[in-house]
Amino acid sequence: MRILPIASTSVMVAAVLSISPADAQRASGAEGVNISGVWWASSYSPKVQPVGGGGLPFTAEGKAAYEKNMAGVKNGSIVDKARTLCVLDGIPRILETPYPFDIVQTPGQVSFIFEQNRDVRIVDFTQPLPDAETLADNPRYHGYNTAHWEGDTLVIQSVGFTDKTFIDAFGAPHTDEMHVTERIRTINGDKQLEDVVTVEDPKYYTKPWNARFVYDSHPEVNLETYVCGEKHRDLSTVKGVKGF
Repeated sequence: MRILPIASTSVMVAAVLSISPADAQRASGAEGVNISGVWWASSYSPKVQPVGGGGLPFTAEGKAAYEKNMAGVKNGSIVDKARTLCVLDGIPRILETPYPFDIVQTPGQVSFIFEQNRDVRIVDFTQPLPDAETLADNPRYHGYNTAHWEGDTLVIQSVGFTDKTFIDAFGAPHTDEMHVTERIRTINGDKQLEDVVTVEDPKYYTKPWNARFVYDSHPEVNLETYVCGEKHRDLSTVKGVKGF
């Protein structure tokens, strides 16, 4: 059973007035809104698209790492393990997924269940970020995170990433010092979910940069089992997907 942090008065208001649970929760004054449910992007790009267009603001060292990754992925000297071995994509790459994902809200926690690579990401509101020693000694694919609500927007801060992952399918790099901030909210009458990501990594990027991901609500969709190397669901309706 899905447990949602919505006041009972919000549910009653939604039922009586036929408004969305998120709008009812706003009206009740409860913290945050209901972003739970299945979401699915209508378009996909294997290359991360910065807000405002243009390329990523690489430092000289970041550009060299990017060119090395692109060449290595192309000639096979570097293995994209997220696609060949189905290890976790990491953040922010998994946010580009052309597969649906489910968000489950429980008290003090939001869980993202991605169909792709059977990836589960848990965001905890109750824990502070670890100290620098822990971050350096135990990097993670999703990093360590903490979260809070700013009105209708869920803000997630993530640090402590392993540098084994790419930012996108082209091999955009990051270091283990990357800091990712996400601002997640519903838009378009709660029919869509928006995640605006800010990436900070001074070693590889001259300044923080943003990417924006938008997903459509799909309450009729159930997540399917994802088995690495086997055929998965039809993605022909997702614009930009070719041979994924």
